[in-house]
Amino acid sequence: MQTTKTSLTMANNRIDNPQPKDLKIDMTPDVAQGTYSNLAIISHSPSEIVLDFAQMLPGTPNANVRSRIIMNPIHAKRLLAALNDNIQKYEQNFGAIVEPQPPMDAKTVPYDILGKA
Repeated sequence: MQTTKTSLTMANNRIDNPQPKDLKIDMTPDVAQGTYSNLAIISHSPSEIVLDFAQMLPGTPNANVRSRIIMNPIHAKRLLAALNDNIQKYEQNFGAIVEPQPPMDAKTVPYDILGKA
């Protein structure tokens, strides 16, 4: 099995070791390819946050879950902070991300970036 090696610097959030460390990440080509999702369903229990990433096609009544990620609440909060940081950097580089108009109600699932079902 061929793997792709990725290296990044990750801040260690432990109080006793505040120095950044290098984290080596290996991934197979299948994982490196990624999985498209246009719908995320988030649920939780007292000890876990569950993220289901699904794909829903226009005109179909079902969404197919493509990936499920289960995290503890601390890691989920770190993910939220990292997403906020990356969205902010994205908008600085490419401009504000604008929600489709008019606003969709909670029952509507957008199928494309223009909000057309």
